[in-house]
Amino acid sequence: MAHQLFMGRTCLHTVLPFSRNLVLARVSPFQAHWMSDHPVMAIRRETVNVWERRAPLSPHQIKKLVKSGIKVIVQPSNRRAFSMKEFTDNGAVVQEDLSEASLIMGVKGVPIDSLLRDKTYAFFSHTIKAQADNMPMLDAIVEKNIRLIDYEKMVDEHGARVVAFGKYAGVAGMVNILHGMGLRLLALGHHTPFMHIGPSHNYRNTESARQAVRDAGYEIALGRLPKSIGPLTFVFTGSGNVSQGAQEVFQELPHEYVEPEYLPKVMCQGSMKKVYACVVSREDHYKRKDGGKFCAEEFEQHPERYDSSFSHNIAPYASCIINGIYWAVGSPRLITIPEAKTLLRPQMSPPWIPSSPGCPTLPHRLIAICDISADPGGSIEFMKECTTIDRPFSLYDAEQNVDKESFAGNGVLICSIDNMPAQIPRESTEYFGSLLLPYVEEMLKSNAKTPFEEYDCSPVVKNAVIASNGRLTPNFEYINVLRLSSKSAQKAKVKKSGEKIVILGAGYVSGPVVEYLGRERKSGIIVASQFQEELDTASRLCPNVDPILIDLGPNFDELENIIKDCDLVISLLPYTFHPDVAKVCIKNQKNMVTASYISPAMQDLHEAAKDAGITIMNEMGVDPGIDHMLAMECFDDVRRSGGKVTSYISYCGGIPAPENSASPLHYKFSWFPKGVLMNILSPAKHLKNGKVIEIAGNGGLLDAVEDLTFLPGLNLEGFPNRDSTVYARTYGIDSAHTVLRGTVRYKGFCRTVKGLVALGLFDTQENSQLHPSGPDITWKEFMCSKFNESSDLLEDTLKDHILEKLGGDHIKLDCIIRLGLIDDIPIDKRNTPIDTLSNYLSKRLFYGPDERDMIVMHHDVQVSWSDGRREQRRINFVNYGDPGGFSAMAKSVGLPTAIAARMILNGEIQTKGVCAPLEAEIYHPILQRLKKEGLAAREEKEILS
Repeated sequence: MAHQLFMGRTCLHTVLPFSRNLVLARVSPFQAHWMSDHPVMAIRRETVNVWERRAPLSPHQIKKLVKSGIKVIVQPSNRRAFSMKEFTDNGAVVQEDLSEASLIMGVKGVPIDSLLRDKTYAFFSHTIKAQADNMPMLDAIVEKNIRLIDYEKMVDEHGARVVAFGKYAGVAGMVNILHGMGLRLLALGHHTPFMHIGPSHNYRNTESARQAVRDAGYEIALGRLPKSIGPLTFVFTGSGNVSQGAQEVFQELPHEYVEPEYLPKVMCQGSMKKVYACVVSREDHYKRKDGGKFCAEEFEQHPERYDSSFSHNIAPYASCIINGIYWAVGSPRLITIPEAKTLLRPQMSPPWIPSSPGCPTLPHRLIAICDISADPGGSIEFMKECTTIDRPFSLYDAEQNVDKESFAGNGVLICSIDNMPAQIPRESTEYFGSLLLPYVEEMLKSNAKTPFEEYDCSPVVKNAVIASNGRLTPNFEYINVLRLSSKSAQKAKVKKSGEKIVILGAGYVSGPVVEYLGRERKSGIIVASQFQEELDTASRLCPNVDPILIDLGPNFDELENIIKDCDLVISLLPYTFHPDVAKVCIKNQKNMVTASYISPAMQDLHEAAKDAGITIMNEMGVDPGIDHMLAMECFDDVRRSGGKVTSYISYCGGIPAPENSASPLHYKFSWFPKGVLMNILSPAKHLKNGKVIEIAGNGGLLDAVEDLTFLPGLNLEGFPNRDSTVYARTYGIDSAHTVLRGTVRYKGFCRTVKGLVALGLFDTQENSQLHPSGPDITWKEFMCSKFNESSDLLEDTLKDHILEKLGGDHIKLDCIIRLGLIDDIPIDKRNTPIDTLSNYLSKRLFYGPDERDMIVMHHDVQVSWSDGRREQRRINFVNYGDPGGFSAMAKSVGLPTAIAARMILNGEIQTKGVCAPLEAEIYHPILQRLKKEGLAAREEKEILS
C-alpha cells in the first residue's frame, strides 16, 4: 500500500487508497505512534434513513477509549449530529476504510454490500423475531463469518436490558405528542398552549424542548386551557426508562399524579389550571380470567390466563395515553380494535363542564396516543403501521377502521415513530454510549475467526451474540424455526393470493354482498350455487369471483373441499342449512356470517365455535339485523342518559313500492318465497301492558292483524312476528311492559292469504298429486280435486265451490283467480302444496326490470326519565330498490352481511362463538357504514308529559 505523508501544524494526514476514490484521513499527533498490535474498533456511518443522526458512542466517550489504548476509526458522515472535528479532537481517526478494525459498531442495520468478512459487528439487527426484511442481511452475516452482537439482547441476570435508547425515546415521544395535541385540538376548534410546542427534532437539545413545555405549562397555570375540552389526563403505561423519560418532560407542566381509581373523579371535577398523570402498572389492569390475583411470574409464562381491563377501566378517562410497554404475542392487548369502537364513539354529552353556546366540545375523551413501543398490531391493536419523523401523526377513525394523515375529522391522533430517539441525536447518543461503554473492551476481545466457545467475556455480551463462525449461536437457533414457519405462512399467503371468501348461495340478496366485498381487489371470492345464471350474474358484478356450480343438497360432503382454504364463509342458503355449514366451519376453524335468526340448532354450537376460536355472526340482514342495531343504539343511549324503556313496538317488512303494489297479494317476492309463507304459519307471542299474548300457528297470525298508521302516506297493516317476549332480555329492556315485533304488509295482504290457507295451499304435508315423478297436472285440475270434481268442471262451478270454501269472500276469490290458480297452467310439482305454491308465486309475483321494492321499518320506543318525564322516540327506516339494479331487500340484507364479513376479516369483530350484532362496537360502525351506502334511519323525539 502506498502512503503519502503531509505534515501540518496539528495533525498527520494520510491518504489511503480504497475502492475507486482517495479520502483524507486525519489522526491526532499523539496517535501516530500506534502499532499494529493495538486493538482497533470502528464506528460506521448510519445509512438506514435520512433522519438517523445518532452514533453508538459520543466523541467524549471515544476519548476514554483512546486514552485506554484503543484505536477508534470513525467513518465520515456529514449527517451525523457530531461533527468529524469533534471526533478527531477527541482522538478518533476519521477515514472511510474500516478494514483495520476487528470490531465495527453502529446503531441500525448494515447494507449487505458494506459487511466486511471475519469482523465482529454490534448494532440493533432487528432479526431476533425472524423479521423478513432483515433475513437477507442475517444470511450475509452468516456467510461472511461475521460475529454479530445485538444490543437488544444485552440483558442482566433478571432479563432487563442494559443498553437502550429508551429514556430518550420517552423524551422525544412526549414532546411530539404534546405538539400533536396542540394541532389536533386546534382542528377540533380549541386553541391551547400546546400550540407553542414544536416537534422534538426542531429543538437544539432537550433543554430547549423542555423550556417550550414549561412555557406552555405557565399558560396552563394561568387558566388558559379551554373549559370545553375538560381536565386533561395523561396515562403512562409501565415504569421503565421509556415511561420515565416521558414523565420527565411531562413534569415541566403544572401537574398532579393520581391513582387509577381516581380517574373518573378527575375527569368530572379536575382543575383546568393543571394537568393530571396516572402511571398504570400491570397489576392495575391485568386480571386473571378465573378471578385470581395478578402474578408477574405466571403472567410472563402464561399470559393467555389473563385479560386486560385497561380499555374499560382506564382508557375511558384518559386524554392522552403514552404507551411504553413491551407486548409479547399472546398477551392481552391494552386496546383492541373492537374496544376502540366503543372507546372512540362520539359522546352525546361530555361529563365535564358544559361548553358555552358556539363553543365545541371534544368528540370523545381520548385525544391522542403516543405508542413509543412502536409495535404495529401489538398492545394498541389498531396501530397498524409506525409513523415516521417526517410524517409523525395519523388519525385513526375507529368507525371506519382507517388511518389518514390529517388532524381534522373523527378519530384519535396516533404518534408511533420507531426511531424516536433519532430526533434528539446528541443526547440520546451520550445516554446510550454511557450504557454501552463499559462493555466495549469485552466486545474488542472478540475474534470472529476463533470458535464462539472460546470467546471469553461476560454473559451480558456473550448471550447477545446472534451469529458466529458461519452459523447462529445456540441461543438463537430458534430463528431458523421461525423463518421456516414464516416462509410457510408466506407461501400459503401467496398461494391464496390474499384473503379468500366463500359465498354459499347466489340468490336474491347475494349481489350486494359480492359487489361490496369485491371492492377490495385483494379479496378472492368463491361463489357456490346450483344455478348457472346466478353464477354468471355474480361474475359480472366482480372480476374476482370464482364460480362453482354445485347443488349442496345432495353434495354437502363437498362443502369441506370448498371452504378448507378460505378465510370466511358467508351462508346465503336457506336457514335450515346453516347449522350443517357451521359444523364444517367449526371443524376447519373458519369464521362464518349469516343473515338468518339464531335457531336452537345454531345456538347449540356456541361452545364448539368458541373452542374453535371462530366467530359465527348471525342475524346480519334487515330483520333480523338492522332492526336489532337501530333498537340497541336507541336503548343504549337511553341507558347512558339514565332513562328506562317502558314500551318497544317494532314493525318491519319488505313490500313493493306503492306504484308496483297492485298485485293479487299486494305483495311481490324479493327473497326466499317459502320463508315469507312459512312465517305466516308460525305461532307468535308478545307482551302487551304487562300481559303475555300468545297467538296460535297455522294461520292464527292472520287474525291478529292491525292497521299501521306510523307512515300515513302508506296503507299498511301488520301482525306479530315469532316470540317477541325473549327480546326483553336480549335487548336488556326488562323494564318494558310492552314488547312487540311485527311484520309489515299492505292492507289486504292478510285477507287474501287467508284464502290460500283456507284452500289448503299452505299445507306442509306431501301430496301424491304433487310428486315430481307423478302425472302432469294443472292448477285447475288440482283445485277441482280438492272438491272431488273432475277436471272438466265448468269454471263458474269451480268458482262457486271456492267461494263457498272462502266464506263468500269475493275479494279472496278474486285473488285466487288473478293468481291463475284455476287456469289450465301446468304445475311445477314440489311434493308439498306450500313448496309448490312458493315456487309458483316466485315466478308469478316477481319484480319486473323497471319495478322496485321498499323496506319499511318502524320502532316506537317509550321512555321514562327519573324526573317523571315520558318521552316517545320514533325511528323510521325506509329504503327503496333501484330499478334495474339491486332491490331494497337485497341491499338491506346483503350490505350488513358483507360489512360484518369485512369487519371480521379486518379484526374489528373478535367475539367468538355464535353471536348477533347487539354490542355497540359491532352495531355502531355497521350503521355508520350503511349510511355511506345510502341506508340510513331517521329518529324523532317527542316529550309526552
